[in-house]
Amino acid sequence: YFGVNLLFTIGGDGTIKGSIAIEEEIARRGFDISVVNIPKTIDNDIPFTSKSFGFQTAFSEAVESIRCAHNEARGAPNGIGIVKVMGRESGFIAAHTTLAQKDVNFLLVPEIDFDLEGPDGLLIGLEKRLERSKHALIVVAEGAGQKYFENEEEKQDLSGNIALNDIGVYLKGRIKKYFAAKKIEVNIKYIDPSYIIRSVPANPEDSVYCGILAEHAVHAAMSGRTRMIIGNWNARFVHLPMDIVQYGRKKIDPKGALWQSVLLSTGQPTLK
Repeated sequence: YFGVNLLFTIGGDGTIKGSIAIEEEIARRGFDISVVNIPKTIDNDIPFTSKSFGFQTAFSEAVESIRCAHNEARGAPNGIGIVKVMGRESGFIAAHTTLAQKDVNFLLVPEIDFDLEGPDGLLIGLEKRLERSKHALIVVAEGAGQKYFENEEEKQDLSGNIALNDIGVYLKGRIKKYFAAKKIEVNIKYIDPSYIIRSVPANPEDSVYCGILAEHAVHAAMSGRTRMIIGNWNARFVHLPMDIVQYGRKKIDPKGALWQSVLLSTGQPTLK
C-alpha cells in the first residue's frame, strides 16, 4: 500500500462518511493504516464537537456584512437590510454573528420555524419595527424557511445533498410585495456574503486551534488509533468514533442558552 500507514482526512459529514468507507476497505484488505479525521465545516454542525475550525473566522467575517447592511438600512427611508449566511441545517453562524453585532432585529434559522403571514408573523413584525424605528435588519441562514418551497421540484447537488432554494431572494420578494400592497415605500438591501466568509484567511484564534488539532491528530494516529475524529468537547480535546455522524448534525436548541441570548439581543417575537 505504497508505504502509507497514516491517513488524515479533513472535512465534515460527507468526508467522515467517506473516511469510514476507506477504513472499512483498509480493514478488509488487512492493511495497517490509521485513519483519523479532523472535522472541518464552517457550519459548526459536527456532533459532540464544541466548534470546528473555520467557524470562528467565518462568523467574524460575516459581522462586517451585518455592519454594512445596517448602515445601508439606516441610510434610506424605511430601509430593510437582509443578510443571508451559510447554514444548511444549523444556524450557528447566523446566531453568533447576530450576538456579535447587536443591530440585528430578526434572526431566521433552520431549527426554529417561523411564519411570514398572520398576526405574529415576520411581515407584521417587520412593519411594526419600521413604524417605530424607520429601519430594520434581518439575518437568515440559508436553510431557514424551506417549507415555503414545498411545491418546488426537489433537486440534488453534485454531492447528493438536497439543493436548497434561495430563502434570501424569496424573503426580499415577499417583503417587497407585502409593503407594495400597503402602499408603503421600502428600500431593501440584500447581501449574500456566503462564499466570502468561507474563503478568507484564518484569523489568529483559528490558526492556533488548527495547529493544536493537527498535533492531537498526529499523536492519535501514531499511537495506533483509527476510525476516529479529533474533537473538542467541554474544553478538552477528545477522540471520537467516526460513527457519530449517524447521530445527525449538531443544531441549536430552541430552549437552550444560545437561542435565548439571541431572543434577548434581537427582541424578536416567536414569529408563529
